[in-house]
Amino acid sequence: MFLTGPTHSATMSEAFDCAKCGESLYGRKYIQTDGGPHCVPCYDNTFANTCAECQQLIGHDSRELFYEDRHFHEGCFRCCRCQRSLADEPFTCQDNELLCNDCYCSAFSSQCSACGETVMPGSRKLEYGGQTWHEHCFLCTGCEQPLGSHSFVPDKGGHYCVPCYENKFAPRCARCSKTLTQGGVTYRDQPWHRECLVCTGCQTPLAGQQFTSRDDDPYCVACFGELFAPKCSSCKRPITGGTRVKKQGG
Repeated sequence: MFLTGPTHSATMSEAFDCAKCGESLYGRKYIQTDGGPHCVPCYDNTFANTCAECQQLIGHDSRELFYEDRHFHEGCFRCCRCQRSLADEPFTCQDNELLCNDCYCSAFSSQCSACGETVMPGSRKLEYGGQTWHEHCFLCTGCEQPLGSHSFVPDKGGHYCVPCYENKFAPRCARCSKTLTQGGVTYRDQPWHRECLVCTGCQTPLAGQQFTSRDDDPYCVACFGELFAPKCSSCKRPITGGTRVKKQGG
């Protein structure tokens, strides 16, 4: 704040000098400090900070901005790329350089693989396979619902929620037509749930057991022998053959 010293018409018997250079402040502007009055040049040279950008003193009549132990003239506090003033704008400091949000996003932010727009710093995003998506843009290829934090299965450039992937790609049981999500057995080159492959006669599970078939229907050895197998002329017991199923998917 400027003050003005008394004029020559005032009493000259009392000294009123600059505390730094000793020159009289009568009739001159001065700035009062704890160390006494200072003429304007001495005040600037003694107390003014140096601008981190232009390396000039920030005078008493300049608006001064302060950021991370650095002082700036208002006009020097600007984006290092587009030179936009940052005095009243949001900004980011990258590698000790000041950047407006637009320049920072253009240089350092990712582009959404779905919509092509910038993924703004601090916004929710998903990253997979070296690509980035806005959270709301990362959709199931099947049902087009956001995958968010849900499990998904990548396939041929698409991303599927588990239900859609199973409906589209998972093998289906030859008996119940429902998907096999794990395990299962193969019979006549078709996938079956282990619990679905049962004897047509007694409903005994056949997975891992020897069995045979008639008209494509599987039978355990005992049922087939009782129902269809020829009897031994000597012992009268059924003459049967067996097949062991192969496991599918472990």
